[in-house]
Amino acid sequence: MMQQSEFKRRRRQLMRLMGDNTIAIIPAAGISPRNRDVEYTYRQDSDFQYLTGFPEPEALAVLIPGRKEAEYILFCRERDPEKEMWDGKRAGLEGAAETFGADDAFPFDDLEDILSGLIENREKIYIAMGKNPDLDHQIGEWVLNIRENSRAGIKAPLEFVDLDHVVHDLRLYKSRAEIAVMRKAAKISAAAHKQLMKVCEPGMNERQLQVEFAYFCGQQGAVEQAYPSIVGGGDNACILHYIDNNEELISGDLVLIDAGCELACYASDITRTFPVNGVFSPAQRDLYQLVLDAQHAAIAAVKPGAKWDDPHNAAVKVITKGLVKLGLLKGKVSQLIKDTAYRTFFMHRTGHWLGMDVHDVGDYRVADVSRELEPGMVLTVEPGLYVARGSKTAKKWWGIGIRIEDDILVTKEGCDVLSSAVPKEISDIESLMATAKK
Repeated sequence: MMQQSEFKRRRRQLMRLMGDNTIAIIPAAGISPRNRDVEYTYRQDSDFQYLTGFPEPEALAVLIPGRKEAEYILFCRERDPEKEMWDGKRAGLEGAAETFGADDAFPFDDLEDILSGLIENREKIYIAMGKNPDLDHQIGEWVLNIRENSRAGIKAPLEFVDLDHVVHDLRLYKSRAEIAVMRKAAKISAAAHKQLMKVCEPGMNERQLQVEFAYFCGQQGAVEQAYPSIVGGGDNACILHYIDNNEELISGDLVLIDAGCELACYASDITRTFPVNGVFSPAQRDLYQLVLDAQHAAIAAVKPGAKWDDPHNAAVKVITKGLVKLGLLKGKVSQLIKDTAYRTFFMHRTGHWLGMDVHDVGDYRVADVSRELEPGMVLTVEPGLYVARGSKTAKKWWGIGIRIEDDILVTKEGCDVLSSAVPKEISDIESLMATAKK
């Protein structure tokens, strides 16, 4: 789905930041065993995918800015008809160059013999330290060996630089190609959320909605989920990371669904909360409208030049004021905010970065100051309220958990809600659910 020119642009951008006489070493994700003779579905490491687009394990990318012979080298598995008969086709050395744009390609089994030589006479090694301890150890040994041979005129690298900081800052700003993929992923997930509103009925199991969501996304070409779906009815909606998804949906309860597909390694992340029977009770309506008002205020705060904390602060102000009005909090709003009293019912932040990882990379603070929002950044906005059963509130609030989440792109003019196609106004939700039941 992503053109090779996009990966090439990213590599060139990274190499410009690295400077001359440096080398970057980026390993692919390993294979993870699930149980005996069975492996988890392979998913490429996000940083490796971002720079190469190469989808196979047992691979390693090397970037050497300014090297005449080859700036981009890819180590990968060779073609093997017998193994490919069992596990599927491989790109091989030829495919690494012709299909995936490597200047040169070598067998992964030759990594030690070749990479140790490529490190020689480089001033800096860029590597994601700690991500692959075995590779870190091996590179350390190579550097020590080079130092021992310094009398032969070979110089060892003087510095290790954390590659994560550089690559993750690049990933924070989405290109047009990335935005197009994320827009499509959000569109698919939004349609799937609408489908769940249409089919939901009392007596269904939470798992049925989870499976329906995944099936709908798969039918649209998004066969992977960005994270384990949360489908929590009633009290379960007050468990922030509830993933058991195995209880009956009861008429009169709300159901909270936090689910998003992954498309071409890019995540969507949407949450909607709606009544199992299609009609909000008065208490549910009051709390839902409060969360929705907070989300509207937070989204309005997303614009170039705003600080990362601004949407959260806007949501907190609306929620605290509303909780006082509804009687769940008592006191002066400004003091309650200062005391973070709202955290009894709203205990998480209002959003996070979104991209190749559902909680995507990128610093939230720079020099201990809230980061400024800029065009191309994508974040979620997801305020919530959770009143656990047995809490010190009126019983009418018990067991109500609400979260409303959308995917937001920062634009030059303000922001664009990528997931706007799924209803969230009370009247729109009730209308959709009522129409579906006719």
